[in-house]
Amino acid sequence: MADRKVTVLARFKAGKGKEEELKQAIVACVAPTRAEAGCINYDLHQLPDDHGDLILYENWRSRKDLDAHLKMPYLVKLIAQADELCAAPIEITLWEMITDPA
Repeated sequence: MADRKVTVLARFKAGKGKEEELKQAIVACVAPTRAEAGCINYDLHQLPDDHGDLILYENWRSRKDLDAHLKMPYLVKLIAQADELCAAPIEITLWEMITDPA
């Protein structure tokens, strides 16, 4: 996995009344993350009928780049806020990109 592109799906479920606060906490990480050398894309999505159900769709050049991202202060801060803002633990899955983008 170290030599392949990595896709991350990170799903956040906001606690009741915390939807906007959670969204803003994640949005604050978007610009600095997109500026990281290994970031291909870092996109936040929400369910149309449940704005407290959010997912980050991320692609990284390598696992090494993702590991460096996970140590960034703004991401460490976001993860620390998750207990307060989320109704459940963040669901994170890592996927290995096995085809080149078209």
